[in-house]
Amino acid sequence: MGTPDFAVPALEAVADAHRVVCVYTQPPRPAGRGKKPRPSPVQQAAEARGLPVRHPATLKDPADRQAFADLGADIAVVAAYGLILPRPVLDAPRLGCVNIHASLLPRWRGAAPIQRAIMAGDAETGVTIMRMEAGLDTGPMLLTGTVPIGPTTTAATLHDALAAQGAPLILEALEGLAAGTLTATPQPEDGITYAAKIDKAEARLDWTQPAAEVDRRIRALSPFPGAFFDRGAERIKVLLATPVPGRAGAVPGSTLDDRLTVACGEGTAVRLECLQRAGKGPVDADAFLRGRPIPAATVLGGGAAEGTVTPA
Repeated sequence: MGTPDFAVPALEAVADAHRVVCVYTQPPRPAGRGKKPRPSPVQQAAEARGLPVRHPATLKDPADRQAFADLGADIAVVAAYGLILPRPVLDAPRLGCVNIHASLLPRWRGAAPIQRAIMAGDAETGVTIMRMEAGLDTGPMLLTGTVPIGPTTTAATLHDALAAQGAPLILEALEGLAAGTLTATPQPEDGITYAAKIDKAEARLDWTQPAAEVDRRIRALSPFPGAFFDRGAERIKVLLATPVPGRAGAVPGSTLDDRLTVACGEGTAVRLECLQRAGKGPVDADAFLRGRPIPAATVLGGGAAEGTVTPA
């Protein structure tokens, strides 16, 4: 039971090692210029293997719940499915339902654990295999694995590392559960945090924050939805930046040179390395500035009023 790319490595690993009686995923969504319904990455991967796929819009219908129970599954593996599993579904498989969660529980329960871990400046995160219960990511833990978060880690690279780690970890958990050798451990009551869904307003860069926070926000939202600033009527995404020495007294959001070094709060600065205009692909700063220079002392829209300032 899963929907996005994150769940595909686990699906393929489980399908290689076990008999998958059915794959559940979110219904196809309109996508592309023609807005034609597009199957989820999990549906595409399942169909490529000839696995049966179901995509109910909810699991509230008694008929859908009964159809799930009638599968006679030993266990359900869940990874970023996107639907809440009601109690009858949780209880239907002989060994219950297990979830591949992209954090080291109880830190970052909820919808956006990858992004929140980077934003918060965590040094590491990981994958937790947990037994599912009615609460939000509250079930007891079966296995964990850690992944470091470095100074250049983005949501994209961390997503891929966690997805790759989840695949062998779920196989280890299934083997232990089948053999009766794996014991679930209750989550600690200390250290609980919630990874709230990313709000669109959070993607607007606030140059008044210190460079370290600006950098983490950029990396946490790269490539989607993409942190951004405005220049005139144009919205420009920033996909990668590097903290650099700033200049005391510089107006936050002002460019300190003609190479997109931008002043941030507390006398710090970031150099914008990879940017994206609307409808265009990502480019490095040199390509971005080619033909459209942004001179020093320009104030970029975000945490300060746009315009120009007198260089300090």
